[in-house]
Amino acid sequence: MTSAHPAVELAGLTKTFGPVTAVDGLSLRIQPGEVVAFLGPNGAGKTTTIDLLLGLARPDAGTVRILGGTPTEAIRYGRVAAVMQTGGLLKDLTVAETVRLTASFYGRTRPPGEVLERAGIADLADRQVGKCSGGQQQRLRFALALLPDPDLMVLDEPTTGMDVEGRREFWQAIRADARDGRTVLFATHYLDEADAYADRIVLVRQGRIVADGTTAEIKNLAAGRLVRATLPGADQAGLAALPGVEAVEVRGDSVLVHTADSDAVARHLLTRTDARDVEITSRNLEDAFLALTTGQPAVERLTTQPIGA
Repeated sequence: MTSAHPAVELAGLTKTFGPVTAVDGLSLRIQPGEVVAFLGPNGAGKTTTIDLLLGLARPDAGTVRILGGTPTEAIRYGRVAAVMQTGGLLKDLTVAETVRLTASFYGRTRPPGEVLERAGIADLADRQVGKCSGGQQQRLRFALALLPDPDLMVLDEPTTGMDVEGRREFWQAIRADARDGRTVLFATHYLDEADAYADRIVLVRQGRIVADGTTAEIKNLAAGRLVRATLPGADQAGLAALPGVEAVEVRGDSVLVHTADSDAVARHLLTRTDARDVEITSRNLEDAFLALTTGQPAVERLTTQPIGA
């Protein structure tokens, strides 16, 4: 699974649908072996970009190269495979029959039993597809994508319908493949998946890339920290007047302070008030995602989202 060329190279990619520009001059390069999360709100252009990458749609402008060739060439030689959000499966066939049938379309594949084991559904081999849950069917699609042993795997919301254990096992399998050199590009609404498993995060908004970097680098783009403490009867106005404070919210006996100077706020709480259980946390991936892809600053979200949202 090695290549002298980038695994993915998109240059000036543009796609419109009537008056709507779904992808707007997007350029992206992914190196072999990277695991890249492709994130954005609904309507950001993620699925359209993936369709262009896989040759399922043609760009109005720009170019797509996969491992140095065209999408058609990469698909023809089994160098790229995909797990999409939806895709027809023959409900009357068993899981094993589905894998064997799909394998017959390729000149060379991994053994059907191996891909079933890799996808975590070997015990479902004799079950009819129509009797599998949504998460199990998604794992079957993953097994089918593994058949040609692709160099590049493209995943569009791959863990939809899976339970927590299934999602963890799925990503463990993906990371194992990445260690062997496979490149993975995935779109997901589960930000915890991107945080835990991606080497790199690409954020898109309105068809354009607005941020590209490691998880830590993306998080750092959401400036400031959150100071939380237990303080009955907190003086909200007094806390808001402290240097660097951007927002204060009182929720029962708890106070939440968004600030650019968390040390000063914590020092004030501990020396000038009866506050206890003081916590300081950095902004998380969700904060960065909202700030960069929706234009809604994290400070604004602080006043509108309940604890734990």
